[in-house]
Amino acid sequence: SLAYSDGTRPSDETMTPMSEEDKAFLEAVMKDGIIDENQQMKTILKDVTTSLEAMREKSDGKDVHVPLNEEEIEELLLELRDIVEQIDYARAFAAMKGLPFLLGCASQRDVVPRSIRISCLGVLATMCQNNPPVQTELLGLGSIRILTEIYFAEYPDELVPSEPPEECDGNIRAKTVQAMSANVRNNEMAEDLFCQIEDALRVIASALGLFSQQETLPSPPASLQKRALFFLRALITSDTSTMARVRMFNDCICYVCDNLICDFQGANVELREMSLGMIAQILTQKLSVNAVLSRKESLVATGVRRVAAIRELEGEKRDFANIELELWESVLVLLSRAEPDHESAAAPAMIEHKKSGDTESLP
Repeated sequence: SLAYSDGTRPSDETMTPMSEEDKAFLEAVMKDGIIDENQQMKTILKDVTTSLEAMREKSDGKDVHVPLNEEEIEELLLELRDIVEQIDYARAFAAMKGLPFLLGCASQRDVVPRSIRISCLGVLATMCQNNPPVQTELLGLGSIRILTEIYFAEYPDELVPSEPPEECDGNIRAKTVQAMSANVRNNEMAEDLFCQIEDALRVIASALGLFSQQETLPSPPASLQKRALFFLRALITSDTSTMARVRMFNDCICYVCDNLICDFQGANVELREMSLGMIAQILTQKLSVNAVLSRKESLVATGVRRVAAIRELEGEKRDFANIELELWESVLVLLSRAEPDHESAAAPAMIEHKKSGDTESLP
């Protein structure tokens, strides 16, 4: 016989109506399982605002109920950060006046708990990342000035050794630099504006460690230095960078060479690799190489010793050091070919800094 049967029966013989219980379950899943992110952002903004306002009133001595505790607010801000990773949602939250709210929270040292301020700065950084409309709106709020003030406000008037401030861990300053970096990077107008503000430039210098002897907090931790180094590299090697911009940061470049590359006492390997990568890019870009060439002798001496030491390593230690080896080899080759800047214009003096070695003024 040519008749074929796959063993199934017509649907009208097998289908049964859905029970009321199953319908209710399906409706609940559809309602609760699909989250409206815009509505969720509004809810988070309202709940966090209400709780922080209650905290402020309670700090003023009023007997009020605080709806959410510090940990619960942190969890909401973490959820908000995950939502605004999407560019469109970041813009939507900005339209809800979320930017002034986040900036305001981060600025309130005496009222808003430290962990919440850190979370707010993290959300700001996420919203701005490669998002020009949000970057521009935040700049319009005076973000560079406000973030600069937040950074330097973390330094106490006097450091009491027996009672070290929490900011010795550098977390507020690191998040502030991250937010500032995200607000500025890859935005020509923002980068130019940042480079015109002297106090903002001093944030990068301070975060690297140039002012450690004069400041009331210990030398910056590696986490803060990494944020500053990443931001510095982005500014001076961006597609719109100029000779003048690179020279604004001559002191920072010299400090990186002296303290993050050539000084191996307690040096952080990742920081050293980041620093070598920046130096290699400066030498390749050739906008201005005078700051690097002023440290050529010490860089070559350190590089030759380090290359020889790495080549003697074996096994996992050698594998771990391979990136540094490649960077050193690249930097040494580039140094051998580099020539001083052709222009003789004097470099803008950004800062006077603490450094090992000579302190000549660079052209």
